[in-house]
Amino acid sequence: MYTAWCAQVEVGSLGEQAPIAWRYCGNQFKMWRQEAGISREQVGAEANYSPDTITSFERGARRPPTKLLVLGDEMFGARGKLKAAAQYLEPEKFPSRTQDFMDCEARAIALQSYQGMLIPGLLQSEDFARAMLTAHYPPLDEETIEVRTAARVERRQLLFRKPPSYFAFVIDEIALRREVGGPEVMRGQCELLLELGTLRNVDIQVMPISRGAHVGLTGPITVLETGDHELYAHEEGQTLSALYSDPEAVGKLSQRISIIRMQALSTEESSEFVKREAESW
Repeated sequence: MYTAWCAQVEVGSLGEQAPIAWRYCGNQFKMWRQEAGISREQVGAEANYSPDTITSFERGARRPPTKLLVLGDEMFGARGKLKAAAQYLEPEKFPSRTQDFMDCEARAIALQSYQGMLIPGLLQSEDFARAMLTAHYPPLDEETIEVRTAARVERRQLLFRKPPSYFAFVIDEIALRREVGGPEVMRGQCELLLELGTLRNVDIQVMPISRGAHVGLTGPITVLETGDHELYAHEEGQTLSALYSDPEAVGKLSQRISIIRMQALSTEESSEFVKREAESW
């Protein structure tokens, strides 16, 4: 047996579960509407939404906009109770299933990561992060995209804090060749990797495609140690995240990271590789 915190969330068959604040607010909106004897069609006509859209708000599948809460407050006689909910509906900086990992990452004094399909979040440029979030499904609203983009950029400050923590990243070659956001975005992303790679506490390595099969192909891995010398390992998939604390589980994933780092190009070779990729874009 091993200890792991697993978060699996979904809307329909795929995606993140709507935040509980959305669902609670939508339910309150519905109860106030019904008590006032007003139909979804009437609300929709006033708010310029279809009745189906009003239904999605009431079910909590979509975040109720502030203007709808203000309108409902007036139409239903809620005396400020509905529009007061707007402050609790701000987008979260990170998906709920990664919150525990983000807490551990913020306390890490040493972190090692392997990513096979994309640039690690701590190393993503603003434009790259925005392009990734724009491709999310189910689609995110513009405010959530901007909040989460800013959060990823803010995370990068962990690389610069004092006293410094140690960070080691292995990035698969395919992540450098996948055109995310267009050539200009990829060129800027490669230049950022070169800049961050000059930090004394940051090692960036590339796993070339020519290495063939290796233990990282089964998915991304992160292992870290906190200032309290707690050891954790993290794995993430499409709809499932797992954060391990059991020594046996952490040990196995740490060994995989070690093997991956030995098979990858050295930091010097990786820097030259990234330079060539930047020029190719």
